[in-house]
Amino acid sequence: MGEVVATIKVMPESPDIDLEKTKEDIIKSIPEGTEFHKIEEEPIAFGLVALKVMVVVDDGEGGTEKVEEVLSEIENISSVEVEDVRRLM
Repeated sequence: MGEVVATIKVMPESPDIDLEKTKEDIIKSIPEGTEFHKIEEEPIAFGLVALKVMVVVDDGEGGTEKVEEVLSEIENISSVEVEDVRRLM
């Protein structure tokens, strides 16, 4: 079984939340067996900024489900969506 890098878009509830604290919460909550790679900011509109979280997971069935579940439980997060999955060579 190989590994894939997944890009997960995390949308905050409002533009008023502390992005740095949210980033720290995301990094702390990455489940065991998942390798955190990086977080990028993507401006959306009216001051709202999405966070694109990149993680490396096994390419088996349900590879990103645990990460999505954990991220959606973080305070001030309104949605979590897998945007891209690419196999590592």
